[in-house]
Amino acid sequence: MATAEEYAKMSAAEKKKEDWMNTKWRPMMGWSYMLTCIADFVLFPILWSLIQMIGEGKVEMQWQPITLQGAGLYHIAMGAVLGIAAFGRTQEKLNDKAGSTIPATPSFGAPNPTPSFGAPNPTPSFGSAPAARPSFGSAPSSPSFSSPAPAVAMSASGKPMPVLQDDREL
Repeated sequence: MATAEEYAKMSAAEKKKEDWMNTKWRPMMGWSYMLTCIADFVLFPILWSLIQMIGEGKVEMQWQPITLQGAGLYHIAMGAVLGIAAFGRTQEKLNDKAGSTIPATPSFGAPNPTPSFGAPNPTPSFGSAPAARPSFGSAPSSPSFSSPAPAVAMSASGKPMPVLQDDREL
């Protein structure tokens, strides 16, 4: 750790320089995932077949990829790590280009001040009259279909159906 005097003497490039692990972890994760996939899907099946050919003279069993054991959770996890890393790096690049005006991470829980589409609904301020809304159980202002319900029940063919009487004996 540099003292305050040493830190003041450092150039801007030296101050910005980070540990190699902080700058290289994303590419290392990608390379390690690629090497794991090449080994598990290309090299190991070939070696497995060669070992069987040399030992017994014929291939009896095929290679079962190790990374696909457990429903492929390794690939799901690596996809999530690499996807989030790529998203984070994109945000860092956008912040560098825009002069750090874009937030580093999106605020998923916070309200968005600008709507993504359409006009925002105006909210009434204190003291103003609320917008008129129909209450529950009130009649709709306009019918939902073009014609009101007929007084006589009609069949599918358009013929009138007999009206059923209430059976009060039950």
